[in-house]
This record gives sequence, structure tokens and C-alpha cells, in this order.
Amino acid sequence: MSADLAIDVSGLNKSFGAKHVVRDLSLQVPRGQIFGFLGPNGSGKTTSIRLICGLLTADSGSGTCLGYDVIHESAAIKREVGYMTQRFSLWEDLTIRENLDFVARMYGMADRREVVGRELEKLGLAARQDQLAGSLSGGWKQRLALAACLLHRPRLLLLDEPTAGVDPKARRDFWDEIHGLAAQGITVLVSTHYMDEAERCHQLAYIAYGRLLVAGTAAQVIASQSLAGFTVTGSDLSAYAATLRGQPGIEQVTPFGATLHVTGHDRAALAATAARLAADSAYRWTPIEPGLEDVFIGLMQGTEDNFA
Repeated sequence: MSADLAIDVSGLNKSFGAKHVVRDLSLQVPRGQIFGFLGPNGSGKTTSIRLICGLLTADSGSGTCLGYDVIHESAAIKREVGYMTQRFSLWEDLTIRENLDFVARMYGMADRREVVGRELEKLGLAARQDQLAGSLSGGWKQRLALAACLLHRPRLLLLDEPTAGVDPKARRDFWDEIHGLAAQGITVLVSTHYMDEAERCHQLAYIAYGRLLVAGTAAQVIASQSLAGFTVTGSDLSAYAATLRGQPGIEQVTPFGATLHVTGHDRAALAATAARLAADSAYRWTPIEPGLEDVFIGLMQGTEDNFA
């Protein structure tokens, strides 16, 4: 394994009963990068992350995480990982400080008061340290959960849809914190359904029903799909969308606010259809470069749910 790689795994597989949840997962993640996992609900994202970090044992495959073997040295990996679950999992009847002090005691920290105090200051929680966790808003609960993850100074953070249910400002503040941690050399694996968050990751992977379909930077992922696209504006777009589906070159018709995004892989056929339909002055067709959301909608539509 290269010293620059935090994660280097190959051919990981995991089944639960008859369900093959992760199929031949191979991935490399450089140290200090934010790596985003996207895909439909139940597609194997969380299981993949847990396999990589030794929280689950793969049925087959090999690799390393933080320099440790993912199959045989999982206990060593766990000591270097901070895991933030989607659901708030701390104690709502304890204060912020009491929660962090309890977590520090579980890690056996001799200097836990100093460590807790430092994290309270770093994440802006000091002024609220005596507030019960159960009375916090979603954004403050999220910040408390992140502080608990960081107490033992992990080298790797696992974030499972960490901003679900929080407002846009809290999401932006959270991502500023995550980028600051990555700049310090901490590697971050994050699952998300938000495209704006995906674009803030250094690299992305799209997983559907156990298979990794595409990985790379946002620009690389978009380029790999070779999609062509148009925006369409005009009246009664809902009815118009129904007439577009199935036309030559048109694979996706998706509402985006007051427009439709029309995309397909056959650039020539799509352009010919757009030219023909644009003759109707009631609708305006404008060429665009498809974005991440167009790409992921296309990937989702083109993937069979083998878990069904």
C-alpha cells in the first residue's frame, strides 16, 4: 500500500442470507480526501463503508485501511475511526458536556476534561455545554455528534448521511468543518443524497444494489457518462414531458424548477429531435452540459434492483 493511500481495497464481497449486498468492491482513497458515496436507498453504501473500515468482515476480498489489513486487523482500524450515524445516537437526557465526558471515559482518556474542553471550543459548543442534548436543534445535535467522533483523534471519519434533517446553513457550516478536518490530514468517507454535498467531495462513487458503477471526481463522473442535454421552457411542461418520453434520442425527461432537463447518450439523435421540436414556438430548447444530478438520475433509472 502506498503511504499516500488511506484506503486500498480490492474485490470485497458481503452477503446477508440470499442477498449479495456488496459485489467485488475495489477502491482507493488518498489520505486527507473527502470521498462521497451516492446511490439509492438500500444500495449497499453503508455496508460498503463498514467493510472498508473493519466494522464488518468481508466474505472475500482483501485490502488495507490506514495501513491495517481489513480482514485480520479490524480491531486496530476501529481504534482509528470516528463513526457518525445518520440517527442521533448520544444521550438526550445528558448535557452536551456530560455526553462528551461519558464518551471520553469509554475511550479511557486520562486527560478527558482537557480533551472535552478543547472539542467544545473547537466546534463552538462551549456556550451551550450545560444544555440538554435532547433540547438541541438538528444542526446542534449534528455538531455534538461530530465532537464525540473526534474526541479520540481518529485518522478516518465515517459519516452516514450526516446532514439529513438539518437546515441549509447548518449543512454548509458542517461541510466547512469537514473540509477543515480533511486539510489536517483526516480522511472522510460520507454517504449523501444531496448533489450540492456530492460536489464538495474530492471524489465520488456511485453504488447501486451492491455494485460500484462509477468513481472519480465530479467532473470525471459526469464525463464518463457522455450525456448530452437540453433545458426546455414553456407552458404546461408537465403535459409536454409526457409527449417527449420515447422520442428518438431522449432517455430522461426530468422537471428542474420551471424547466425540463432532457438528456440522452445519442447526441446526434437528441439534437435532431430537439431541432424538430423547437420549431414549435411554444417551447424553447437550449443546449446544456448535464450535471451530477442528471448523471445520477440516469444511473438510477438504468440499474435493475437485484435486491427486489
